[in-house]
This record gives sequence, structure tokens and C-alpha cells, in this order.
Amino acid sequence: MKLGKLTALAAMLAILPGFAGAQAVLNVRTLSYNAAHEAATTALETCRESGYTVTVTVLDRLGRTKVVLHDDNANPHTIENSLRKAYTSLTSRTPSGEYGKRVTANPSSVGVLSLDKITTLEGGLPIFAGKDVVGAIGVSGAPGGDKDAACGQAGIDRIAKGLSE
Repeated sequence: MKLGKLTALAAMLAILPGFAGAQAVLNVRTLSYNAAHEAATTALETCRESGYTVTVTVLDRLGRTKVVLHDDNANPHTIENSLRKAYTSLTSRTPSGEYGKRVTANPSSVGVLSLDKITTLEGGLPIFAGKDVVGAIGVSGAPGGDKDAACGQAGIDRIAKGLSE
């Protein structure tokens, strides 16, 4: 019996060095509040200039909401819709409309549409800093997802210089 306990103890001690060297803290590149706010404001203003009342949602790298701007007279559903667009583009690392086309073209992959916050609608864009996704922007309320996406892209373009630093 003593030999069995000793063997078990030796085995545990043998694997401990592997755990001791494990990385305990991760550094995550993510979008700052100031950049999120600037992108959202620019997207909202761009849509306003075209006569659209929209909601803009910006998420950070971890999917947390950084900013939501809901314009006067924007429909209530645009709040959830802009979030879904941003979340879809964040998690898929691609514009939400492109993701939607890809998923609906392949019947065996439509199961992902039952996941929370996923949509096939255009208007969500990932925000990259180099090759890293650091956030996403979703716009909802313009008469067409292509117009939502154009407003979101204006927001990303506004902060582009800070994304390359």
C-alpha cells in the first residue's frame, strides 16, 4: 500500500513542473472606450447625413458592449439588431452580411443560426488592429444592410490611424 501511495505522489510531482510554467495571465488587445465612442459617433453622424435614423453598437474583443448610440426616432428593434450584427462579425471575424451568405449557402451549417446573438443580416463589421480582431461595430436602421455597413465602415475609417499603433 505504501508503494502505491509513493508511486502516485511521484507521478503528481512529475507533472507539477508543467503546470508551474503555464501562462497565468493573458494580454488581450481590445478596443478602447474612446475609440469605440468615436467610431460609433462617426457612424451615427454618417447615417444622419444620409437621412437615416439608426442604432450603433460597438463591442470590445471579448464581446462586451462598449457603446450604444440609439438615435432619436430609431425603431426599438434596432438596438438588438445592431448588437447581433456586431456580435456576429466579432465572432466570425467577417462582416455579418458575408457570414450570412456563407451560412445560408450551406444547408448543413444553418444550425449556427440558433446560437444567441447570431444574425445573417448585413451591417456588422469586425474591427482589426493588424491581424487581431479588437472589436466590432453594428449598425441597424438604414433602409438596407449595405447602407448600415457603409455607416459602420465610416466609423472604422475614423479610428483607423489608432488601430495601426
